[in-house]
Amino acid sequence: MIKTLFATRLYHAALSEHDPKVDADELTASCYAIAEDDEAGQDWCEAQGFPGYTSYASLTDLPWRFPIFADVVKALDAHVAAFAKECHFDLGDKVLKLDSIWINILPEGGIHTGHIHPHSVISGTTYVALPEGTNALKLEDPRLAMMMAAPTRLKDAPEDLQTFHYARPAVGDVLLWESWLRHEVPMNMSEDERVSVSFNYGWE
Repeated sequence: MIKTLFATRLYHAALSEHDPKVDADELTASCYAIAEDDEAGQDWCEAQGFPGYTSYASLTDLPWRFPIFADVVKALDAHVAAFAKECHFDLGDKVLKLDSIWINILPEGGIHTGHIHPHSVISGTTYVALPEGTNALKLEDPRLAMMMAAPTRLKDAPEDLQTFHYARPAVGDVLLWESWLRHEVPMNMSEDERVSVSFNYGWE
């Protein structure tokens, strides 16, 4: 008998599956308007050699600034609650609450290298623009650093035994994962920009 232990969950759904419905065109326009006006964010990206634009280090109040982001957060709250239930979290008298949300605009050739999101419980991304030729997200087996002398997996190994998983959501989808799961955004091979909104939920 063989059992599958220590499962790693990846949540994938349409952002507007829960109310309120999020207007995709308004969200896209808002992302670009914020990027154009956010001089502090632009300066940070330039100083850090960050490709494209992110509001990660400059703006902490997107839901207050733009009503469309308040709608996004309300929708995300419902998705995160569903994912937390699926993960069987014992939250006690605390709740999972949004602690950061930011915009990412990745140009041709841009890449976000592998990383985790410390100090949070659930992280995720909702996708605003995914041009053809753009990979959305690459997830890494959390045991990879401990595999030592293990051989590589066969190319046709079952999905749950692959070392990497390439998630391919559509525009308007949301992905959620536990924040310790290492992930990266492969290089944007499209001439068009890849636009997403990422976020963290903490336990408060």
